[in-house]
Amino acid sequence: MTSKLPKSRADALVAQLQLSLEGVCLACLSFVSFAVDRGDEREIRRELYAMTPDLWADGLDVSALAAVRAACDRGVPDADSAFAELQWAGPRSAVARAIVRRLAEELVRRTRLETRLEARARPRLSLAPPELN
Repeated sequence: MTSKLPKSRADALVAQLQLSLEGVCLACLSFVSFAVDRGDEREIRRELYAMTPDLWADGLDVSALAAVRAACDRGVPDADSAFAELQWAGPRSAVARAIVRRLAEELVRRTRLETRLEARARPRLSLAPPELN
């Protein structure tokens, strides 16, 4: 394979994938999510290049390939090219890095939501009987 899916098209495809944080090493993904949360694109790229191979080897490859294969079956544009690129380059592909970034963004959203919920609930904890805390 000599052609590579451009980052913008890889991002567009990955936005349409059915992905989950289930089974992903959150400790590894947190390196990327912290960078995403800070918003420093240079740091995000550095962490994506560093952590995508580890996440891929830790099992992300299976769920990522399954999600892209399902997109192929649904006729999503560029899914066939993305699938070929993932098989050829694996974690070194723009598609794999786009998948990791999307998962990191999801982890950031989830963490922010949980932090807000905890902040809203904390003042009410004293109202609960001690045996329920």
